[in-house]
Amino acid sequence: MIFLTVGTQLPFDRLVKTVDEWCARQGDDFVCFAQVGRLGQKNYRPKHFAFEERLSHDFFEERLKASRLVISHAGMGSIISALTYQKPILILPRLANLGEHRNEHQLATAERFRSRPGITVADNEGLLAARLDDFRANDWIWPAGALPKYANQDLIDALRSFIMQ
Repeated sequence: MIFLTVGTQLPFDRLVKTVDEWCARQGDDFVCFAQVGRLGQKNYRPKHFAFEERLSHDFFEERLKASRLVISHAGMGSIISALTYQKPILILPRLANLGEHRNEHQLATAERFRSRPGITVADNEGLLAARLDDFRANDWIWPAGALPKYANQDLIDALRSFIMQ
């Protein structure tokens, strides 16, 4: 199962529509579930997978644990959740210039995590669909590698040094 989450603050129509259109091309044997945020009358509603606007913490965790891949905006909560459960994550940053957020901080977040194993950044909808095609073509094995369970040793050493000063 693919678990799509857009966070709890805002809907993310561009991401949800892209994944919905991709799922439509996969056939009936494909399973995706999404948490899509509080939708207004004009927001996009998926047609090819089940979704809820909001999830309880327990249900969110259950879906996350059951997933083979997490698709998300470049929100730290979603990224940390994927890292915690060692789930590969595909992120599409929200863009303020498209009215998806207040500023372009998600571009900086995406850039910071771009080279981390298990995290793939799609800079646009076409690349997001292409990465999903790659994932399926690789028999559901994420091409970017597995997420490590623990932080990078250099980070741990730097934090230890800072704390022990």
